This record gives sequence, structure tokens and C-alpha cells, in this order.
Amino acid sequence: MKRNMDQWMKEMLEAPEKKALPVLSFPSVQLLGITVRDLIFDAETQAKGMKAVADRTPGAGAAVSLMDLSVEAECFGAPIYITDDEVPTVKAPVIDMDAEEDERMEQAQAMAVPSVGDCRTGIYIEGIRKATELITDRPVFAGVIGPFSLAGRLLDVTSAMVYCYDEPDMVHEVLKKSTAFIIEYIKAYKEAGANGVMIAEPLAGLLSPSLAQEFSGDYCKEIVDAVQDENFAVIYHNCGNTVEMTLDSILSCGAAAYHFGNASDMENILKNFPADIPCMGNIDPAAEFRNGTPESIEAATLGLMEKCCKYPNFVISSGCDIPPESSWDNIDAFYGAVDKFYNK
Repeated sequence: MKRNMDQWMKEMLEAPEKKALPVLSFPSVQLLGITVRDLIFDAETQAKGMKAVADRTPGAGAAVSLMDLSVEAECFGAPIYITDDEVPTVKAPVIDMDAEEDERMEQAQAMAVPSVGDCRTGIYIEGIRKATELITDRPVFAGVIGPFSLAGRLLDVTSAMVYCYDEPDMVHEVLKKSTAFIIEYIKAYKEAGANGVMIAEPLAGLLSPSLAQEFSGDYCKEIVDAVQDENFAVIYHNCGNTVEMTLDSILSCGAAAYHFGNASDMENILKNFPADIPCMGNIDPAAEFRNGTPESIEAATLGLMEKCCKYPNFVISSGCDIPPESSWDNIDAFYGAVDKFYNK
């Protein structure tokens, strides 16, 4: 369903009681009685899962698709580790980290940009197409990985940080190809009917302020400039621990809204954040949604809202993707706490 997302963001900012917007998709496996493996290989199942989550959470501001950060790397040839219970992960890089420096550059230059639709991207695009037909009462956001986070998986996460200093030209070569693919992938989601996309750029949260702009911010801006318009919004997500030091770089990408993880102090971010841009976060997905109790997550949610809802652009959310096996009692308690805060 087509929406004016500029207007939607404006209305969200102006609303005195803001709907929660957690990154909630993988726990649909419990609602459907399926495995993660079932979910990631079938478009109709993904759409039904998003619909089941939407039906269970009338207090949610939007429906958010899977934050599966292995999909794009798999298209570039990275081997993927898949189980029944956990979100897929990348097993090994595409660039040979044991090769000589000039060989690594040659491999980066030879690396082909895959076609959108390769591997599981076609399934995920079709999943969003079907989800937008089922979910019409709120915006539907697809999910993609960010440019530096994708490059890190193609290079090896630890090595990518080192190569920003030692072999920056090689890293930029991988980043250019990563960015080109992400742009086309998002355009395909846009064509499929998504109202926006959440770009997950967690690895950028490990970059120093001196590197963040060059190796993440500039590429994220290129992506946002290529896809965002009044009917399609980009939400930028970063759950790293350097967010408070790299806000200028993060904001430079021009996303419609921003989402931060529990490694950061949400109130400190809001103190230095533009009041006219939605800022979301950041209940711990592991400690609370996955391993907490209804009582602990209620306390955490109410505590965060007490501190942060005085900022008119704050939207309560999870700090990152909520794990598949998270208790729905905890998820329900989160929404219950949001209602409790606004109805006190």
C-alpha cells in the first residue's frame, strides 16, 4: 500500500503517544510453529509471519521484515551457516585473508556485483511483496545490510577494521561494489511495494570517528540519496558502541529516521540529536526480550521511557533485532509497558 512516508514521519513526531517500533520479525516462528530454516527459504511463510506478528501487536507503528545480515553476503559467494533456531550467519569471507596484499586487491577488483534476485534475495523480495498485500494498517519496512557491514562480512569482520588503515583502497573497492548491490536491492524492495527499508550498519559502530565518515557515512548517504523519497523512507540502524562519538557521520547520510542499540545511552544520544528526526531504541534484545522476564522487561521499558519520552522525537523500540526464540510473554509485556506509560 503506497503511503506518503514524509507525512507518516511528521505525524509520528507530532503524536503525543508514539507507537512502539521494535525490530520484530524472527519470533514469528513461534506464532507459526515453524523453524528459522522454514522462514528464510519461503516467501509466503515470511509474509504470513509478518502478518502474524502484526496481528499480535496492534500497538506497533510499522511491520519490519527479517534483519538477516547473511543474505547479501551469500549473493557475493560467502558460505552461510544455517540452523533451525538461530539467525543465519556468514562462515567465511570471500576475499582470501591469507593472500598477499596485491592478490587481495586483485580479488576485490575481480569480485562481481551479483544480480538482485540471486540466492535468497528473490525470496525476500517476494516475501515483502506478499506482506504488503496482507498488512495494510501500517507501513511495511524491508531490511537490508549496510555497506560497511556487508564489506566486513566479505573481508572478515576483524580484518576489515585493520584494512581500513593498512589497505584502504582495497576496502573502498569492496565498499563500492557492496553499495552498488545494496542500492539495486533496495530499489527492488521499493518496486515490490515496501514503504521503506531499515539499513542495518552495526559494524560501523566499531569505527573510530576519524574512519566512520569515509568508510560508512559517505556510502550510506549514497544509498539514501538513491532510494529515499516522499513515499519511501530509510531508517538507519547502528547498534555499535561508538554511536555517541560518530553522530555527525551517522546523521550525514540523511535518513528519515535513526535506530540505535543498547550499547549506547539513549538519553545521551537524544541530547545531541536533531529534534525534528525520529530517534528509536533501545531495549536490550538479548538480556530482556530473549532472556528477561515480563517483570524485568516492563521495568526496563518504563525506565527508558521515563528518561527519554521527554524528547518529542523519541520512539521506544528494541535495541536490535529481537531473537527468534524470544518469549512472547516478554514481547507482550513490552507492549503492555508502553501502554502503561502512556495511560498512567
